[in-house]
Amino acid sequence: MKQSLYIYNNGDLKRKDNTLQFTTYEGDKRDIPIERISDIYILSEMSFNTVFINYISQYGIPLHFFNYYNFYTGSYYPKESLLAGQLLVKQVEHYTCYDERLVIAKEFIKAAADNIYRNLRYYNSRGKDVAECMKEVNSLRKKLDHTEFIEELMGIEGNIRKNYYKAWNTIVNQEIQFEKRVMHPPDNMINSLISFVNSLIYAKTLSEIYHTQLDPTISYLHEPGFRRYSLCLDISEVFKPLIGDRLIFSLLNKNQITEKSFTKELNFLHLKKEASRLIVTEFEKRMKQTIMHKELGKKVSYQYLIRLEAYKLIKHLIGEKEYEGFRIWW
Repeated sequence: MKQSLYIYNNGDLKRKDNTLQFTTYEGDKRDIPIERISDIYILSEMSFNTVFINYISQYGIPLHFFNYYNFYTGSYYPKESLLAGQLLVKQVEHYTCYDERLVIAKEFIKAAADNIYRNLRYYNSRGKDVAECMKEVNSLRKKLDHTEFIEELMGIEGNIRKNYYKAWNTIVNQEIQFEKRVMHPPDNMINSLISFVNSLIYAKTLSEIYHTQLDPTISYLHEPGFRRYSLCLDISEVFKPLIGDRLIFSLLNKNQITEKSFTKELNFLHLKKEASRLIVTEFEKRMKQTIMHKELGKKVSYQYLIRLEAYKLIKHLIGEKEYEGFRIWW
């Protein structure tokens, strides 16, 4: 089974024959066969030469880069090996036809809204009184079917998340005083935590898209942009409530992450290395967690659910089956 490789120590990633040699966080040296690595996450300063880049490209291994503040800064995306010109044409056609684009964009948001509501219902049933937020979110998601413009769709989605975030002060056992989502830059520990976890989901989604025939730069909800893998932003919307938000709730409610996990002098903008490593470890555990898939009749991991979502989108684009976004059913 392939695994993701997270690098924290400066200059500690080397090629050794057909393995990658790296230094663990504890200082131990490890060798991992290149065939066992799915993608690499660089969370420290590092230099690479073209020999190394060419080597990992042969095995289709994406590199994802994060800066000192754990902000995602970009990815190295190897040359696609599953190119399909006909599918690319279909992707473009569904973007340029506004009605077809709206159908896909709407389904991304409807699935995300349903998964947000499911999270609220889960915690409400466990003694966290978020009934008022549930009512507001439920009212807003009913409006999604009647939207005619993507800007309107994103406006409703923004209001859904605004009400959702109000419930976080009740869901989380710590005194977090979380009022609103701020991203550029995050203004408190919760926003910093959300940004880091969401960026891990974006990068993981990009890695999964790489193993399909989809072009990651052509999207439907988020506007495609110059040098932007916007399709992974679209698909990530569906999974942030399941993978990201539930991970954050667990980390905070178990006191695994607290204010002490951040550098207070930097306005909680910077995660300490030990906290970053803990989050990554718990994130990977979530990605390996399995559920019994209703349609496939077998257990699949959360990570594979993301690739299945890409496959579902492909079927929609080629006219085989209408796309329905993933919904939490448990």
